[in-house]
Amino acid sequence: MDKRIATIQDVARVAGVSTATVSRTLSKPSVVAQSTRDAVLSAVAETGYRVNSTASNLRRQRKGSAIALVPNLANPFFSQILAGMSAILTPARLGLLVADTQTGTDPDERFAHFLQSGQADGLVVFDGSLSPTALDVPGRPPVIMACEWMAGDLPSVRVDNALGASMAVAHLAEQGHRNIGHVTGPRGNVLTETRRDGFCRAMAEQGLALRPEWIFDGDFSMDSGAAAGRRWLKLASRPSAVFFASDEMAVGFMGAVQHAGVRVPDDLSIVGFDNIDVVAHLTPALTTIRQPRTIIGMRAAELLVEMIEAGSLTGPSEVIEMEFISRKSVAPPKD
Repeated sequence: MDKRIATIQDVARVAGVSTATVSRTLSKPSVVAQSTRDAVLSAVAETGYRVNSTASNLRRQRKGSAIALVPNLANPFFSQILAGMSAILTPARLGLLVADTQTGTDPDERFAHFLQSGQADGLVVFDGSLSPTALDVPGRPPVIMACEWMAGDLPSVRVDNALGASMAVAHLAEQGHRNIGHVTGPRGNVLTETRRDGFCRAMAEQGLALRPEWIFDGDFSMDSGAAAGRRWLKLASRPSAVFFASDEMAVGFMGAVQHAGVRVPDDLSIVGFDNIDVVAHLTPALTTIRQPRTIIGMRAAELLVEMIEAGSLTGPSEVIEMEFISRKSVAPPKD
């Protein structure tokens, strides 16, 4: 290409499509075939075409951005989800802004602020502890939940968390474990309650007894996992396996008991939840439930874009399939 500014006609010629198709791909990527989307985006890169987003947003009365509200930005769990969102929002000409719901003011007030601020065309919310009443804002933008959910009919994209807990218990039972403990997330959290309920139901289905002293409180952090590990070490009678409501807690727990001389999986089997990046590199590598985080982010963004384009505050919810990842942190019990 020469040094002149590339036009939409240049993109159409290189991609082998019409200018209308180029426009549709760049404004509504979810409505075109993947092959067409790839051809157009490749042509955009080749020609150096730049969309005048400011003018386009003014014509469509858009802000040109979407906000992701995350309960803990330090948690590595969210990185792949945010990357998946960005992969969809960028070609839709929506910038991604990220904010922490647990920083500064009351979380519900912070949520209401973003709904009222007019900063974004839509929000993806990851914090199910927020109050649905905060949604009662006149003229608010579309909102979709990701991973967690609220009471009511707000659309969401998530996995079947109870099923994931059941998969973990079933695997441990298949390995011969009869004494299984659980480290929960923070009280009042929808993931905590759902994964604990799934754990309890699966234990009953397997004919295994629940012992209250083998259920440890946590908060999804490594520190709380390490604290649970120290409590496990003090027990006179210990479970031979533990299921964790998050990988981060499993990592903290494993470190605490290994420092005390406990061998995983020879002395204790461990199963996590999420499949964050680090757990495949532990010694031993962690058995866990994999949430397809990139796909969750992409689908949440695609559904949000569809809601924005339709000018709708409602939309479908989706349950994304999980995967059980068997690694080296589980073995049959000694006895």
